[in-house]
This record gives sequence, C-alpha cells and structure tokens, in this order.
Amino acid sequence: MSRRAVLGGTATLAMGMTMANGARAAETKAGSRLLYVCSYTGKTGNGPGITLVRLDAQKGRLEAVKSVAGPNPSWLAFAPDGGHAYAVNEIDSFGGKAQGSVTAYRVDRASGDLTALNSVGSGGTGPAHCSVHPAGRHVLVANYGGGQVTVLPIAADGSLAEATDVQAPQGPTGPTTAEAAPPGSFAFSGHDASHAHMVEADPQARFVLSTDLGQDRTYVWTLDPEAGKLHPADPAFFATASTGAGPRHFAFHPDGRILYTLYEEASQLAVHGYDPATGRTALLQKTGTLPPGFAGSSFASALAVSADGRFLYAGNRLHNSIAIFAIGGDGKVRWLDAEWTRGDYPNQIALDPTGHFLFACNRRSDQVTLFRVDRRSGKLDFTGQYLPVGSPNMVAFAPG
Repeated sequence: MSRRAVLGGTATLAMGMTMANGARAAETKAGSRLLYVCSYTGKTGNGPGITLVRLDAQKGRLEAVKSVAGPNPSWLAFAPDGGHAYAVNEIDSFGGKAQGSVTAYRVDRASGDLTALNSVGSGGTGPAHCSVHPAGRHVLVANYGGGQVTVLPIAADGSLAEATDVQAPQGPTGPTTAEAAPPGSFAFSGHDASHAHMVEADPQARFVLSTDLGQDRTYVWTLDPEAGKLHPADPAFFATASTGAGPRHFAFHPDGRILYTLYEEASQLAVHGYDPATGRTALLQKTGTLPPGFAGSSFASALAVSADGRFLYAGNRLHNSIAIFAIGGDGKVRWLDAEWTRGDYPNQIALDPTGHFLFACNRRSDQVTLFRVDRRSGKLDFTGQYLPVGSPNMVAFAPG
C-alpha cells in the first residue's frame, strides 16, 4: 500500500464562494476571523487551491469566501508580520527540473486576499511542508519526494529568491513494519527512501528541526542567517521512539522545553525533554494515539498543543478521530478521549489562535469540520459545521 494510494481523494463537493458586495472580509466584524485552507488539486485531489474562509466565532460557523488557484498547494506558512505568505506546491516538475515549487503571496490584511508575487523551485520533489524562520528572512521547505530540506531567501518585497541551500541527509531507511503499530496494522507508507515531512525552527529560533519519515530520524540543524545555510547540530539527529515508527510532525510545549513528536506508521506520540541551548533531546515518554485495545490500520497525522500547555490533540487517519491528551506539569501526557472527526482521513488538525476552536481537514470526505474546545476539560464539541472543500490538507491562520 503506497502512501499516495492511501492519501487518495474522493468526489468533490460543490462550493459556492462569492464575496458580499462591499464587505471587508477582515476581523473588523465582531467575532470574525479569517483563515486559509490548502487543498490538493488536479490528479492528486479535488480541491480549488487555497480557500479563504471566514469563521464567525460567536455562532461557530464557517463561510467560504473565495479561492486562489495553485498547482497542488499542500501547505501555507505566514511571515511573522502576516503581510506575506508562502505555499509549497506538491508537484514533481518545475523549471525544467525534478522538483516542486514554492509560491510567495502578498497578503491584504483587510480583505485576506492573496496576490502571487513569484514562484521558485523547492529543491526536491513533492514538497509537503514549509515554515518561515522567525527572523523572517528565509522559508524552510521539507521535500517529501526526495528527502531534501531547502532554504529559500525572502527578498525585501516578500518575494522568494532561489535556494541558498539544499540538504539531503544520508542514512539507512527504517523497516517497513512499525514495531509499535497496533495489532493487525498495515500502515505502510514511506520507508522506501528518505522522505522529509516537516521542517521548522524551535521556539527560541536557535535550532531548526526536520523529520525524515523514511529514515526514522529527526534532524537538528543550525541556520546561518547571512549565508542561508543549514549546518548539522551535535548530535545531528535523534532516532524514533520505536523502530519503523515514521516521524511525521512535531510540536513544542509553550515553555519551549518539551518536544512532542508524532509517528505516522506507529500511531505513536513521543514526549522529549528539549534543551533549547544545545538542541539535544531526552525521551521521557511514548504512548499510542489510538484508544486502548484498538487493532488494525491507522495513520497518525498532525499535532496541536493548547496555548496554556494543558492539552494536546493528535489526528488519526483511517480511525478518523482526534486523540485528546492532558499534559502534566512535567510535560508528559495522559489519555483522555478520542473524538470522531465526522469525516474521513483527517490530514491535519489545528487550533485557532484563540484556542476556542479546533479544525479537522478531512481529505477523503472533502470537508473541514469545526469543534468547540472546552478549555477547562480539553474536550471537543462538534458545532455541526461541515465546510465543503475538495481534498483539504491543512488550515492556516495569519498572525495577529
């Protein structure tokens, strides 16, 4: 079972996306906030590209405003000031080379409109994730197809320059079968080769971390801001909490000293102590993201940590649930519950900046579902809102 076969989409749902005359799609409306949904397009999915969405926080409603076409945009990241955004396009050919692309956009903070500035090569095929370094001078790209991690400089006008660095870490691939997977699991995805899945700086912006699903490693780098070059830290990586687990996404506790890593094939969560001065980690805990006693196949997808550091949420594809954990004072987690996403194959889950809502991007059922978060208990309450979007992969919020 290939990763791309597992990630396939279903029929598209119709979407009406017209803007109200003269309305400013901004947070000037009481209780209103804008967000963006990236969707797979063309042969990969049914999506329109990047969809601008308005959240009515008072009523718990979602409204699609308009969409911007793109060549299979799978992830969107904002500059620290929110004035520019960058989308990776999960394609395999750009500029006459075997690589994907990254598109720079200018963001109209009043309307939410995105205006494309330029596109450059991603340095590898199938880019799956990008982030903007907190200094605001570089975009970091994880290329799933070839395993490369790329650094792209940001020009003064917000556009992108060609890559200043492309790193392709070398190492053996992990075993096909995850040691810690549930009984009867056939969750095989990416242990055929190196596959970079996520790249992002730590909260102190001192180190950059990147996961390699195929190699069962999380790499740790330092970024030279003048040269735009990545250099291996010491040690250069740490291995998965269990063999064949397949590291996918990670998230930090708000204190910056606890790192959570999510493993796709094992449906496992690891809790690490993190030293922000050295970038070194120490494994504190490992636990499953599926209900006790579960058997069969499921693929863990994404993490979200509450801003107060009390709760952690993890997406489970095939099981189609959101695991809910309480976080203790030592950063370790305790299982609370699993909430059904009301959709199929949640590729990403995300908390809105206020922490009052959680979004689930259900790729196979072509919709985003919305939940209210009980900030005292961590529990989720489905709002009844299904936003029809073809093949949604992720939700992004502009800063501020």
